[in-house]
Amino acid sequence: MQVKTADADLNRISLDRVLYVGGEYRAGAGQSFAIVNPATEAVIGYGASATDEEVDEAIAIANQVQKGWQQLSALARAEALHEVATELGRMKPQLAKLMTQEMGKPYKESADEVEWCVSALRYYAEVARHEGGKVLGPAVEGQLHYVVKEPLGVVVSILPFNYPLVLFVWQAAAALAAGNAVIVKPSLLTTKTTLLGMEAFSTLAPGLVQCLPGDGSVGARLTASPDTHFVAFTGGVERGQAVARACAEQFKPILLETSGNDAFIVMPSAPMAVAVRGALFGAFLNCGQVCTSSERFYVHADVYDAFAEQLVAQARTLRIGNGLDTVDIGPMASEAGRDRFEKILARAVEQGATVACGGQRPADHSKGWFFEPTVLTNVSADLDILKDEVFGPVASLVKVESFEEAIEEANRSHFGLGATIYTQDLAEAMRATRELAVGMVWVNAPLLDNDAGPFGGKKMSGMGRELGAEGLDTFRHTKLVMIDPEAAPQDFWWFPYADAEQYGGEVADSNGHSNGHANGHANGHSNG
Repeated sequence: MQVKTADADLNRISLDRVLYVGGEYRAGAGQSFAIVNPATEAVIGYGASATDEEVDEAIAIANQVQKGWQQLSALARAEALHEVATELGRMKPQLAKLMTQEMGKPYKESADEVEWCVSALRYYAEVARHEGGKVLGPAVEGQLHYVVKEPLGVVVSILPFNYPLVLFVWQAAAALAAGNAVIVKPSLLTTKTTLLGMEAFSTLAPGLVQCLPGDGSVGARLTASPDTHFVAFTGGVERGQAVARACAEQFKPILLETSGNDAFIVMPSAPMAVAVRGALFGAFLNCGQVCTSSERFYVHADVYDAFAEQLVAQARTLRIGNGLDTVDIGPMASEAGRDRFEKILARAVEQGATVACGGQRPADHSKGWFFEPTVLTNVSADLDILKDEVFGPVASLVKVESFEEAIEEANRSHFGLGATIYTQDLAEAMRATRELAVGMVWVNAPLLDNDAGPFGGKKMSGMGRELGAEGLDTFRHTKLVMIDPEAAPQDFWWFPYADAEQYGGEVADSNGHSNGHANGHANGHSNG
């Protein structure tokens, strides 16, 4: 089957109305949906929502092929993942161009995302070889006690639109390295990008990685199936709660990343020019559509005016336009997202905030879902815009009188993904790392990730960790093994119990211990 795609470079693969099942692209039988370029509002393709039968088929294939993948050595799996990484790197221009066409981010950001995927794959290809468990000091002389790490089975990955490749690869790289199969449900907005990425995984056993586009019903069926064994969800709180409830019915383990509204603290000792640039990036990367976007700015009164003035001046220099042109800021990914964002801004102004710059659609873009980078000043700490994730290009500046007030306000949120502080006061930096109620703290370097360091939050931002050794263990089952090579009687705690250990029958030995303890009873006893 050959369907013309939006880009002639991609004509070797049909990406319209297809699924990726059993190692091949195939026509989907379900209802189709349009995919729109947010910079031009032009339809650039169509997706097909997987049917219940197609979902069940993919699950059955995944369970079958996973058995063989699990049996491979860690070295063999590592070499296979390195091949995937190499292929993804080769595909970077095509993947980045299509990603920009589908969700709007500047080409540079899309290309960076592909590079992050390559890095994560290579990291997990090797870290999974580092250890597969550990040997314990035995509780009983002569026995061997150890822990092994095993794959969970079939992992489901449910994606948002803002990072359609790297959020998948963070999960898939760890899951595959651990020996699992993976089924991904991409966002409706970025279906073709995730589908194209499947070509890189075609070097693996057919069916080990599969892609089922569609609406929430596809994710719901994957989640509810007794033949999937783990669900990784990235998205909003309400949908994350629905996933958690469905998994709770089966005690199915989950990874949830469900939004954030990160704080950004600026103290008087901060190098102003650098802090402003960091704030600009933290607030407006990917047009503010990042779970770790800096949204709530708590700026010390001593530097508030200078910081606001410089941030506004730099925000006005950002180039807005089609991500395939020379720009810094692309459009928002959907019309619905922009409409939601505009309502949030209007409410903030109604409540007393001042629009220092931006605050409207750019006049020179009649097509596309563009919005100007916006800075709000005179933001009081109780405004609605500070309470939930905004997910748009805005920096809301709140004036604080002290470090303590900044920390208190930052922690008022019911989210707790990440937070940034700019300070050159070592005591403030150390206190911030301890006192901020979040999963990640950036001191003078916002939004950085590290393949070797865990990514995740607390409170309503979700549960579980991606990346790092913790991210690998997220996708592994831990099993305890105890072996007595001699198959000796375990008389220290088996029946019949010794008379000396019955009530009233203890006879202390010369060391003051009971006979039962002297025979090792306590050491061998299980709490279970």
